Amino acid sequence: MEEIKFYAENQKWGEFSNFALFPVKINGKVWKTSEHYFQAQKFEDKKYQEKIRNVVSPMKAAELGRTRKVKIRRNWDKIKDNIMYEVVFAKFSQHEELKKLLLSTESKKIIEHTENDSYWGDGGNGLGKNKLGKILMKVREKLK
Repeated sequence: MEEIKFYAENQKWGEFSNFALFPVKINGKVWKTSEHYFQAQKFEDKKYQEKIRNVVSPMKAAELGRTRKVKIRRNWDKIKDNIMYEVVFAKFSQHEELKKLLLSTESKKIIEHTENDSYWGDGGNGLGKNKLGKILMKVREKLK
C-alpha cells in the first residue's frame, strides 16, 4: 500500500500537521491552529484554555499544554482521541483546499512519521500507534 508520511508543517504534506497555520472555529471560538485547540482541551481551567488559545505559535501552545503545574482533566486519556478527531475534522471541513488535499490522497496510508511520538506518530520506526494518521484517514472517509 502506498504511504504518505508527514511531520513538519514546512515539508511536503505539512498541512496535515497540527502545527500548520490553519485556524479552526469550534463552539463559536476561533483557534489559530488545531494544536492550540487540542492542547487547551487538556485543561478544565477556562482561563488557562484562553491563555493557550491566545499564544502566538502552535509550539508555544504545545509547551503550555505539556505543563503539569495546571491540573489536566481527569478523563483526558479517555477523551483525547475524540478531541483530536473533532479538531482535525473541523480543520479539513472548514478549509476547502485542505479538504481537496486530503481527498487527493485517495486510499493511501497516512503516517505521522516522527521518532518524537509513538502515540500520535509512528515512533520513527513504524512501531508507533500513528493515531493522528489514522484520524486523518477516518476524516478522509467521512469527507468523501
